Amino acid sequence: MADPYFELKKSSNGKFHFNLHAANGQVIAQSQMYESKASAANGIKSVQTNAAKAEVRDLSAD
Repeated sequence: MADPYFELKKSSNGKFHFNLHAANGQVIAQSQMYESKASAANGIKSVQTNAAKAEVRDLSAD
C-alpha cells in the first residue's frame, strides 16, 4: 500500500491550499486558502509537526 501524502495546489483565484491524502488516495483533511505557496508549505510543515501531539477533544456528547 502507498504512503499518505500531501498535495499542494494553486486554485483558480491564485491562492494555494493543500489536501492530506490517506494511503488509499482519499482526502482526509484539507487546508484553508493561503496567499502564497510558501505559506501553504509552512501549513503542511505545521501539520506534520503538530498532528502527532494533538489531543482529541470529543464534543459529540449524546
